[in-house]
Amino acid sequence: MEYFWAFVTGGVICTIGQILMDTTKLTAPRILVIFVVSGVILQALHLYQPIVDFAGNGATVPLPGFGYSLAKGAMEGAEKGFLAAITGPLKSTAAGIGTALTFGYLISLIFTPKSPKR
Repeated sequence: MEYFWAFVTGGVICTIGQILMDTTKLTAPRILVIFVVSGVILQALHLYQPIVDFAGNGATVPLPGFGYSLAKGAMEGAEKGFLAAITGPLKSTAAGIGTALTFGYLISLIFTPKSPKR
């Protein structure tokens, strides 16, 4: 059942994003920012942790999960002092950021990006 609930929860998050893209004039980057900020806000209000406990990776892999990880790292770091509150989010998301940068660089070497013509 863990896999089922992870799939359903991740699907609901993605469905919300698709609905926002289809029904509003928001651009994809703005929706991505909304998702990350919503994860931060929900974690700051202690509302995202129960979702993570229920859905596992279905809640931590999508973009609100990145915001959750940032906020959780900052909150845990804040207990140790100001500098730890700043470095905590970076420590908690370093693997994801590093992976995104590495694969982004590798893909840029393989493919030639082209700007859309207006």
